[in-house]
Amino acid sequence: MKIILADSSDLMRLGIRSLLKTELDVEIVGEVHDGADLLELIRSFEADLVIVDYTSAGFSVDVIAQLRSEFPELNILAITPEQSAVVLVEALRAGVNSYVKKDCSFPEIIDAVKSTSKGNRFFCGQILETINQANLNVEDIEIDALTCDPVLISKRECEIITMIAEGYTNAQIAEQLFLSAHTVNTHRKNIMAKLGVKNTAGIVMYAVKTNLISPNKFLFTAENENL
Repeated sequence: MKIILADSSDLMRLGIRSLLKTELDVEIVGEVHDGADLLELIRSFEADLVIVDYTSAGFSVDVIAQLRSEFPELNILAITPEQSAVVLVEALRAGVNSYVKKDCSFPEIIDAVKSTSKGNRFFCGQILETINQANLNVEDIEIDALTCDPVLISKRECEIITMIAEGYTNAQIAEQLFLSAHTVNTHRKNIMAKLGVKNTAGIVMYAVKTNLISPNKFLFTAENENL
């Protein structure tokens, strides 16, 4: 198994490299600390799997999208400190196969590498919890699924889309906006009809793509909580 490690943290790359070398028969064909070097390396060396923290300094989700565009058969495993629904949907839409958190157990990380290298999806327990809480169906999240066609969304609908993307339930939205649960549910159905989506994942994708909400918000929140 030929693997590329992509993370701005030398310590994280060292830890993942040591774990993989101890547990699996792998060849680390290269290590990079930013997105530009990752693209250059993958164009020069054949690899089965890229393990990347695309949220770390020097990387972005655009790197994932470019990798997927140039190398559609490449397997990509994201290992990041973040697990919000918005960040997860953004990663899956860009082309990530599997997603685990950096504080997941060693066995989960090893299982993720094994499964993803075979072209399968893998999510650690914490990510699965996020998926379940947000009522996401990952199989319905397609790469660049949303078009750029204009959609007329009211101010109230924008508020509700934003709150849905932030993980609020219908009951919580109703309480925050002083609406009935029935009204919120009606708004939700109208929003899905306008956007042409079938579930919460589609609404979150729209919120990210139209900048109603930024994944960076969740990254900053997570960093502040760790201070």
